[in-house]
Amino acid sequence: MKLICNGNDLSDAVGKVFKAVSTRTTNPILEGIKLTAESGTLTLTATDLELAIERSIVADVKIEGETVVPGRFFAEFVKKLTHEQIELSIDDVNRLKIKYTDSEGLLQCMNPAEFPAIKELNEAQKFTVIKNEFKDLVNKISFSVSLDDARPMLKGVLLEISDVSLTGVALDGYRLAKCVKPIEKTSAMMSAVVPARCLNEISKLLDDSDEPVEICIQKNYLMVNLDHTKITTRLLDGDYISYKQIIPSNFETFVTIPKEHFEAGLERAILLAKSDKNNLVRFDIKENVMQLSSNSDIGNITEKIPVALSGKDISIAFNARYFTELLRYIDCENVVIKFINSVSPCIVVPSGSLEDFMYLILPVRMIS
Repeated sequence: MKLICNGNDLSDAVGKVFKAVSTRTTNPILEGIKLTAESGTLTLTATDLELAIERSIVADVKIEGETVVPGRFFAEFVKKLTHEQIELSIDDVNRLKIKYTDSEGLLQCMNPAEFPAIKELNEAQKFTVIKNEFKDLVNKISFSVSLDDARPMLKGVLLEISDVSLTGVALDGYRLAKCVKPIEKTSAMMSAVVPARCLNEISKLLDDSDEPVEICIQKNYLMVNLDHTKITTRLLDGDYISYKQIIPSNFETFVTIPKEHFEAGLERAILLAKSDKNNLVRFDIKENVMQLSSNSDIGNITEKIPVALSGKDISIAFNARYFTELLRYIDCENVVIKFINSVSPCIVVPSGSLEDFMYLILPVRMIS
């Protein structure tokens, strides 16, 4: 293998594929990045067996070939060569010579035959969605997945594709996030549970434009093919929770609250609540006022926020972190919180919109 490529192009490609390099493995090959030189292109590939990212760049290929370089060292090294023309070549003992200006580096490589093959999705079902809509859906719900290895299905995001919409759902047993976006077209109605980590990496590689992106699903895999970049992820295998049964439809109390005041009040109240593992903040709502209160050995904080109350007064407590996290992704002046009683989950939606997304949060039982 021998080729010449632009240092900036190489550094950008390595930066993209490195996200799929395994950091916790007993198999050294998964810590590597595969380089394949052929037909005027250099293709870089990395995988941790769950996520695979391939990126191709233009290269002047003198001799075709392939090798696997140590991922972390190669990424750090080429990051410092962005303004150079780089010559890469392999010698007879599988060492990569990295030549730039009048200098060079030599890197022992691994056997490319040991690198896992990346799944090709030749018979996939496909759906098309606008890039910024898909990014918005991922951003609004992926933070709500479980981090507990004991419940692997809840570490994924459920994607449900109908003939007109894409519904994303994430939950961790204490909260649920749901977002609905229109789709451009689909070849079939389907569903898939995608590891949240992989979905977030796909979202990061999408530009924030109103151009469409085609997403392919075949059996246990999902693939997105962007300009010169292909991302493939394994899907989680199993039955996802029947989330529709969890979402209540009848409520006793409706509270409309200015998002900015609510967020600021929670941030102050949670300063004391952080000493409690539940981040417990009490909500007392009556006479068009929401009182937020938190207590600890240090002291107590009480915040009063004007609200529009419809229905019954209510006293209820929550892990306030669930609210502060979701409020980052609500872009409107007011939010509506719907309550049933002090022991049932509440629903949070943006006010005055089509409610394309909603959050469900379980309360924390208060000790009288």
